[in-house]
Amino acid sequence: MARDTLVQIWSMTKPVTGVALMTLWEEGRFQLDDPIAEYLPELAALRVYAGDDASGAPILVSPDRPPTIRDLTRHTAGLTPRDGQSYVDRVYAREDPMNRANPLAEVMRRLARVPLHYQPGTRWAYSDAVDVQAALVERLSGRPFDAFVKERIFDPLQMHQTGFYVSPERALRLAATYDRAEDGVFTRHRGARTIVTDRHVKPRGGFGLVSTLDDYMRFARMLLHDGDLYGSRILKRPTARLMHADQLPEGLTDKHFLPGKGQVGFGIDLAVRIAPPASDEENFGVVGEYFWDGLASTLFWCDPENDLAAVLFVQMLPFDRMHLHRTFRRAVYEAVGVLPRTSDRVS
Repeated sequence: MARDTLVQIWSMTKPVTGVALMTLWEEGRFQLDDPIAEYLPELAALRVYAGDDASGAPILVSPDRPPTIRDLTRHTAGLTPRDGQSYVDRVYAREDPMNRANPLAEVMRRLARVPLHYQPGTRWAYSDAVDVQAALVERLSGRPFDAFVKERIFDPLQMHQTGFYVSPERALRLAATYDRAEDGVFTRHRGARTIVTDRHVKPRGGFGLVSTLDDYMRFARMLLHDGDLYGSRILKRPTARLMHADQLPEGLTDKHFLPGKGQVGFGIDLAVRIAPPASDEENFGVVGEYFWDGLASTLFWCDPENDLAAVLFVQMLPFDRMHLHRTFRRAVYEAVGVLPRTSDRVS
């Protein structure tokens, strides 16, 4: 691993998509509480799965309210988390919307045929919502999503190594991905490189970017500095702060795996710490920090209180939060002298 090693960041793509979308919000192209279908009419006829009737047939009902763009940005739109064998999951598997050969417009057409998994606004459930955000960016801007993020984010921030496609020459710098067995033995993962080295694979809003440590740190520091990095302003200060303000509906209790991230709420494509760690077992963090991570155990966070941005790049499956992220976070905070308990210290 070198400073110019290219790494697949998986879901750390999502905050980039959120920033792209919010640049259009600043231009008045939409309001956060606008229905999604106002801009993506193919999603206007979505129905909600409400269980099965006595004969085993699915019951599909109208949404209590239409899913909104704000729902997309905070994962409350009703899209399936794909973690079960329900009727919705079977329809999703048949439609195969996230097939990497599908352009975003085709993704939307196929998602339109998949019922919502729950009533909008009633659950937090990780889903394809950020890919719908990317489709919104394309529809609102009239530009391909990958071209838009390059023009609006990567070029101004000088993130010249970041993108969705890795050429054969640059693939020599692409980190291998490894599977880690329970006994600690690592085996090279053979299929992970395909999605970024195949020119025919289509960009996505929820995953797919490749970056370097220094590139992504520039993005993280832009967020930390309220939308600006060395005079390159990507977002206005209020917009950047809106992204890391908790957006979850009051009283929401059904939060999928989000409680596993700690005492957090959720902003615009970012988890937001709203309370100190409840126990020594929870990853250390400071109230007000905002962060996200990626499938291959990558991680970043911004801590305004300590003027700190941190980025961790590895390429290891399965996702390792309990050991790797916990150890890295504690080491960082020990270095800046803010760990409150001796039991949190690492050697």
